[in-house]
Amino acid sequence: MDRIVAPIIRAVMGIVDVPFALAQRVLGQRRIAWLFLAPNLFFFGVFAFLPIGLNFAYALTGGDQMFLAGRPYVGVDNFSVLLSCRSYFDPNSCEYDLFWRSVWNTLVFVMLQVGFMVAISLLTAIILNRDLVARGFFRAVFFFPVLLSPVVVALIWKWILQRHGVLNAVFVALGIAPVDWLLSANLAFGWSIFISVWAHMGFYTLILLAGLQAIPRDVYEAAQLDRASRFRIFRRITLPLLAPTLLVVLVLSLIKGVQTFDEIFAFTGGGPGSATTFIVQSIYHIGFAGTPRNHGLAAAASLILALVLVVLTTLQFWANKGHRHE
Repeated sequence: MDRIVAPIIRAVMGIVDVPFALAQRVLGQRRIAWLFLAPNLFFFGVFAFLPIGLNFAYALTGGDQMFLAGRPYVGVDNFSVLLSCRSYFDPNSCEYDLFWRSVWNTLVFVMLQVGFMVAISLLTAIILNRDLVARGFFRAVFFFPVLLSPVVVALIWKWILQRHGVLNAVFVALGIAPVDWLLSANLAFGWSIFISVWAHMGFYTLILLAGLQAIPRDVYEAAQLDRASRFRIFRRITLPLLAPTLLVVLVLSLIKGVQTFDEIFAFTGGGPGSATTFIVQSIYHIGFAGTPRNHGLAAAASLILALVLVVLTTLQFWANKGHRHE
């Protein structure tokens, strides 16, 4: 078999080798690597750098035309409109109040969602790190929602929480008056946080679980020999050694929280009113769903969001660097 296959392979490789040998002769040994990187660089440029460049171009132009050739240059007017406020604490005083309402909604959402996410994920990871019966099954149960599509997650919970949904059916069966879970601003906002935590905590639990399992067992055994209490072991050993992993979870969940869109949009549509409208949905509304469609203003808003994400990412690098030096 080898006597037949080997000559064929050698012949094919010889044919393939001809253009690369020629390219190496022309480009030289150092620059030949660019030839292999070229396909990836091309697709990366088309799908990453080109949209970024177009975003800057749209942010600096106005009008309602889709093509750049028909859009007049307006400089930083779009940024001025977005940032024009008598008081940033009062969205009603802003020229574009929906954007600032979504900014404040996002800020409150991120603080609560990330706080609950990190706390519950840490608690779950600590429990799943113990010697439980059917531990593998419970780990799969907590991770399962991560595998669901955001739209599926939203539709499941909408089916449960709508006026004639499952939860109200249970209430009626128990003689309790049904509740309009999605028509109250506070309740809809609270459920949005709950659903977001439920859908994503499995991913962060997995990261924290890996961090817990990386802590050497002999450190705990030494603490137990010294008769340290569980709380003291947690405070003096677990938390300090888990701090780098916790930081990664914190920053990742912050970035994910700021980018929240699909689940909540499919769940509440941003309502009632603008109670669950977050910054990414606001950008979508300004650029594509609202009337008139203002692509320049949406591009400027997305650049402001990108700046926030860059700051968060830089913070992660800076904090990680600090821990490595320690």
